[in-house]
Amino acid sequence: MTALLAAVNMTVGYGPVSIVRDLDLTVNEGEIVALLGPNGAGKTTTMLALCGELTPSAGEVWWKGSPTKSPLYQRARDGLAVITEERSVFMSLTVAENLRLGGADENALDNFPALRPLLGRKAGLLSGGEQQILTVARALARRPKVILADELSMGLAPLIVKGLLSTLRTAADSGVGVLIVEQHIRSVLGIADRVYVLRQGRVQFSGTAAEAREKITDIEASYLAGGGDEESSPE
Repeated sequence: MTALLAAVNMTVGYGPVSIVRDLDLTVNEGEIVALLGPNGAGKTTTMLALCGELTPSAGEVWWKGSPTKSPLYQRARDGLAVITEERSVFMSLTVAENLRLGGADENALDNFPALRPLLGRKAGLLSGGEQQILTVARALARRPKVILADELSMGLAPLIVKGLLSTLRTAADSGVGVLIVEQHIRSVLGIADRVYVLRQGRVQFSGTAAEAREKITDIEASYLAGGGDEESSPE
């Protein structure tokens, strides 16, 4: 497999506080990598460093085979898409206008038929699930090389979550690399290829999704047990 995005011995945090330490992580072409761990473990901090919003204090981020310090907007132009729990749509524009801004054509609706009857509706009038579907549709319309998805299912109905995860699986099968942070552990392990579990900023487990499923009880217990940093810092 071709490594598209990687953290190499990366340490990153906020000011003098290191949240993630000595992290090695790779996202290859055509695979879904799940990043799991309790609140405060460093999952979102990792995402922010990988997309260029945070600068590591040690180690490197590699993008398409080379170390990079470029900001998010440059990585986005070069094929990186970021999907967050916050719905990244233009609320005052219609669904059709949002799709056009994302470079989507009518073919994009083949993967998201639920949007077809909503094309004339303003995004601000959509439900949370519909807004997130639109967010994912716009991200995929750009034909990204890598997608970073941070809790995209937050607050959504299980059926919508299932559809979004299935869409990411389809994208990976077409060659896109996907790194996903997800609260629905069992659901994401059903579509992931590899898994990292963070605890207090360090990798506690790394392996295939099949290996993670064998340890699902221990992984879920780590969520319940907490495991964030003692200081109340952003994750």
